[in-house]
Amino acid sequence: MKLYRTDSGPYVEHGGNYYRVPESSWDALVTHGNLHGYLLSVAGKGEIARDFSAANLLAPIGSQEVWAAGVTYYRSRDARMAEAKDAGGGDFYDRVYSAERPELFFKATASRVAGPRDHVRIRRDAKWSVPEPELTLLINHRGRIIGYTIGNDMSSRDIEGENPLYLPQAKVYDGSCALGPCILISEEPLPATTPIRLEIMRQGRVEFAGQTSLAELKRTPLSLAEYLFRDNSFPRGAFLMTGTGIVPPDDFSLAAGDRVRITIDPIGMLENDVVQGSPLHVG
Repeated sequence: MKLYRTDSGPYVEHGGNYYRVPESSWDALVTHGNLHGYLLSVAGKGEIARDFSAANLLAPIGSQEVWAAGVTYYRSRDARMAEAKDAGGGDFYDRVYSAERPELFFKATASRVAGPRDHVRIRRDAKWSVPEPELTLLINHRGRIIGYTIGNDMSSRDIEGENPLYLPQAKVYDGSCALGPCILISEEPLPATTPIRLEIMRQGRVEFAGQTSLAELKRTPLSLAEYLFRDNSFPRGAFLMTGTGIVPPDDFSLAAGDRVRITIDPIGMLENDVVQGSPLHVG
């Protein structure tokens, strides 16, 4: 099942049909005691909605925080070591890749999150910016993974590379995160064979494309969620981005006007245009 947030309320897609969910509060949905069962009930008893439109999609987030895990793919480890080498921090990334404790950091509040077709931003004071396509977990207030979405962890590689202590500035700013297009509600984990694809379009052509799979993810989603909830509470649940295994070459940087497309089957595709130095407009 897929759960969508729109400007007219939530909808659930089941069996190829859409049903309006009789709950206006996204936070209440996320904290539902049995969200999977509740949505099955809605789809089983509700009338098929004819007014659902993908044009009305919002980022599937209420008041949840977005957190992120770093250096969870070998490709990301290599990239982080290379960019931080001159700052003396390259060894940190190798050590955290092999450590029991993962790197976890705060990524975004809901107001900083872009939805489908919203703009993501590159910092005005950055010269080397990239998108990071990531499977993103929706974790309820009890620490249980209840769904999956697509995340774009926009990053300023030159700022982080200058000094690892600058990571919050490289990662956390208006429009630095996108989520969508929906939440895949599932009681089963996604298979390791699940592919993650990235395309960056520039002036109508593919400027960069890459692909990885969850098989390359070193840490399990369950272990990442467990560490996030250690001595930390999220009364309305939380999102956790699980890291990226796709890193464009070092001579590539995003530019205003680029379009970022991230596809994770069976969730769908998240598409956002890139702007620089403009205010973020989200729902």
